[in-house]
Order: sequence, then structure tokens, then C-alpha cells
Amino acid sequence: MNITRENIGELELLLKVEISESDYSEKVGKQLKEYQKKATVPGFRKGMAPLPLIKKMYKKAIVADEVQGILSESLFKYIDEEKLEIVGSPLSNDEKTGEIDFDGTDFVFYFDAALMPQVDIKWDAVGVKKYQIKVSSKEVEEQIAEVAQRYGKFETPETAAETDYIYGKAVEVDKNGNVVEGGMNTYLSMDLSKIKKDDIKQSFIGKKAEDKVVFNPSKALDVETIEKTFRLDKEEAKKLKCDFEVTLSGISRITPHELNEELFAKVFPGEEVKDVDAFKKLLKKQIEKSYDEQCQMLFNAEVRKSLIDQFSAEVPTEFLQRWLASRGEKDLTLESIKEEWEEKYLSAIKWEFIEAALRKIKDIDPTQNEVVDYIKGIMSQHNLRKDDEDEKAYNDRLETTARNIAGNRESSGQIYERLYSDKLYALLNEQIKPEVEKVTMKEFAERNK
Repeated sequence: MNITRENIGELELLLKVEISESDYSEKVGKQLKEYQKKATVPGFRKGMAPLPLIKKMYKKAIVADEVQGILSESLFKYIDEEKLEIVGSPLSNDEKTGEIDFDGTDFVFYFDAALMPQVDIKWDAVGVKKYQIKVSSKEVEEQIAEVAQRYGKFETPETAAETDYIYGKAVEVDKNGNVVEGGMNTYLSMDLSKIKKDDIKQSFIGKKAEDKVVFNPSKALDVETIEKTFRLDKEEAKKLKCDFEVTLSGISRITPHELNEELFAKVFPGEEVKDVDAFKKLLKKQIEKSYDEQCQMLFNAEVRKSLIDQFSAEVPTEFLQRWLASRGEKDLTLESIKEEWEEKYLSAIKWEFIEAALRKIKDIDPTQNEVVDYIKGIMSQHNLRKDDEDEKAYNDRLETTARNIAGNRESSGQIYERLYSDKLYALLNEQIKPEVEKVTMKEFAERNK
């Protein structure tokens, strides 16, 4: 067995694999003898058919199987030994190989392959800044109000107040208050605090079940609230300009939870929070963490775009198009790939080449131990210890469970991806050393519309 390669251009290779009879004859001989023992051939007792007859019946198929096995194994062994950094996997060159007759003894196969391009990353050219969002005292107070509301007491009062929810049937009416035949007819739940105009809000205040109120959603609510209230998509919500008569069927009210230790324990279980100031500090940290994640996501996306935009290495386009088509995905043809190459595929492929270059700087693939530690950290946060379980037994069970999960890529796939992404962008942070700009949430949103 012999493998040689020929360079075709800068990145593409032609691999020639020569397989002689001596490479497979011993295995084929053993296989034929096994077939002879088991074969049932008319005119002969089981296992008694002569070997020449068995060869005539089965040799060609056995040779084909053995040659294909040798071919696959030897090809990837060669790539590994020669330290070839190839893209995807080799593709059979059917034109040069021609039709293979497995009645023969010696065989020659040709394969196309492509090398990874050499990616030169110009870190100084990235020029992406990183934002840090300042958390205002107003945002903390708003978060406190939201939390107090979330853990508040649920009530069903007889009459509606400004911050209540009302429920009822809404029917479309004309300017005279008459029901429009074939018009909208729906049940809704509406937060009265979301009504923008005070006179419209007042028309609901003091109302009780069975009372009727006519209002125009486009004048009372913003588009997002109309979407939720009437269960419409955004475009439909924008077009909703008609009046509705709402017949109230019920009212609900949430009385906010007092700012006390009971609430603090519900929001931050396991933390020793004794007063409002300590509660505010933890809430602020929580908001900061959320904002940091948003800033990191934006930074990651902009860095990725910048690196792709500066990518100047040659791409083995023709090979990659064929390789993508060869994977047998439904409705994926060579023609469709070529048509959508620039729009759909090229950026993703460039990014894969960039990631390969980054791996040469630093190993960013998560280890199993890192995955195990991550899973253990998540599990320990949920305090899964049994009442009668000591520290050692708990830790042992945690370790065993985490390793079982980590060993199953179907279960832990998302964790591997999360850790890989974290390590990847940590490396990018190290290389770029971005300028950090502190902004308010409003400024952040305006700059990144």
C-alpha cells in the first residue's frame, strides 16, 4: 500500500492511494474460510461447499469490503502522520479513479483534499471597544419594585384600581358604539398601569364585573402592549386602530411584598441579608452581571465581525462547496450551495478558519474536568443534599453525577459549547485588550440599535 500527494494550487491536494493484493489477501483468505464453514450452497451440505466455489460466489464482495476498510484507515493514518491540516475530509475523485473492478488484484484510488489556510490575525486592526453599563440608583429602585410585585399577595377586588389587571371580552365597535359584524372578538387581560392616557385609564377605575367600557387600544397602549393584550404580531398591532367594547369579567391585584427578611430570603436564598441596604447591594450586583453579559455578547459579535471582515487568506472554495454537498443533508445540493455561497456560507467558513488559528495560540477546548466542575457548581447552587447525607457522601454523589452527565455529549453538549465560547472570547479579550467605555443603559441601547 502506497500513498502519494500532488499539490494542486496553494491549498488543494490530489492524494493517490495504491493498494496491492498483498495488502488484503490474508484477511480475504480468512474471510472466505469463515464463509465456507457457514455457507449453505445447493447440492452441498452446510459447510462442505468447495473453496473455489465459495471464492466464485463471495470473493469479489469480500475484497471490496476489505479494500474499502484499508482505504479509509490508511488515508486518515497518512494525514495524521504527515501532520496535514486538512479542511473537512477527503473527497473521492471519481473522474481520475474511474470504475473499480474488484475482480482485479491491484487498485488505485484518487482523492481530493484541501489544506487549512494560514490565517494572519492583525489584532491592532480589530478596533472594537467594550462597554460597561453603569447601574443607576433608579434602576435598583425599579428592580426592587419589580421583585416586591413578583412576590406580592394576589387578590381579586370587586372594583378596579390604577395598577390592577382587568379581564373580559372585547368586541370591535363602530364610532356609534355598535358591534361591527365580522369584527374582532376576543378575550383579553390588560394591565391598567400600561394605559398611557389618564382619561382612558380613569374610564376603567371603579368598574366591576359585568361593567362595560369602550376604548381605543391605539390611543391607550403602546404597540408592544397591544401585541401582548390582543395576542397579535407586531405588524397587526400597528394596524389596530378600531374601538373596542370591553365587558369586564374579573379583576386581579397584586399587593407588593414588604421589604423584609422574608422577601430577602426568597430573592437570595442562602444569603444573609438583614436590611434593605444589603438587599440593594445584591440587586445591584445582579443587574451589573446581567448588563456585563449583554456587553460581552455585543463585544463578541463585533470582534467576530471585525475578524471576518479582515480575513484575507485564500479559501478552497470549490472543494468546500463539494464537501458541504457530500454530507447528504436534505435539500442541500451543490447548485444551491453555490447560489448561496457568499450570503449564507462564506462568513461561517472564514470564522472556522479563524478559530483554528486561535487554537494555535492557546488551547480553548474544554476538558472533561472543566465540564465536571461546571456541572458540580450548578448542582451545588441548588442545594441537592439529602437530609441524612454527610459532607463526604454529598460530594461523592455530586462528583459521580457530574461525571456521568459530562460523559454523555448529548446531555452535556450545551455545556461544552458554553465553556468553549467563554474560553474563546477570554482569549480574544487577552489579545485585543479592548478600551472600556462606561455608559448608561440608555446610551448603550442608543449606540447599538
